[in-house]
Amino acid sequence: MSRQQYPLGQHRADEIRSHTGVALDQFTLDAVVDGKIGPGDATIHRETLEMQARIAEESGYPEVAANLKRAAELTDIPNQRLLEIYEALRPRRRTYFQLLALSQEIAGMYGADATARYIREAADAYRDTGLLKTDE
Repeated sequence: MSRQQYPLGQHRADEIRSHTGVALDQFTLDAVVDGKIGPGDATIHRETLEMQARIAEESGYPEVAANLKRAAELTDIPNQRLLEIYEALRPRRRTYFQLLALSQEIAGMYGADATARYIREAADAYRDTGLLKTDE
């Protein structure tokens, strides 16, 4: 896969579908107005993000690729849980051990190993910079 295949919507549209399985060519204004496409359908599929990650990696953008791989993992986590994780990662919201427990949960329940690693890195960075919640 090369940079010439990006943007995927132009070069690989037949392979793109939403998280609920709706194909890209089915996303039309008429389909939305007719109620055939709803808000839940307008979410990206894990495979699309993984394709974008491969293109970024092969094009020499490893940091972008890593972000896209984490994003792909997040597609399997319910939105409410994602909001809770986001809140937990704000400075001084959790202790070091709470963040480590969160990383284990994310890896164990959702198989989101890259995201779990990111949370552990955040826990270490918060510890080193004094941004953890202190034990009460």
